[in-house]
Amino acid sequence: MPKSRRSRKRPYGQPHEELDVERLSGSMGGRRERGPGGEEYLVATPRPSEKTYTCPGCSQEIDGQSVHVVAWPADGLFGPDAAAAQRRHWHTHCWNTFGRTRG
Repeated sequence: MPKSRRSRKRPYGQPHEELDVERLSGSMGGRRERGPGGEEYLVATPRPSEKTYTCPGCSQEIDGQSVHVVAWPADGLFGPDAAAAQRRHWHTHCWNTFGRTRG
């Protein structure tokens, strides 16, 4: 019997849930950090997932099962929903070193 291609996470025909920024930052343990350009970001360590992401620092793939960080602007120009939509997955080393000068 062929495997169904339909997702079992959301019932067919039901609308997507709205993005809850408070839940996103709270449940992921978001903390404030300075980003590569000096701007303030919310940073969290996500739970393992089956997805694969591309690190903006090195352009290499990140396996969703490996430990990495997710960062998004703390104060977006168009509000918290737009800022959360800009979240990116980074290798921890890339996040800690990308765009930072050593003095």
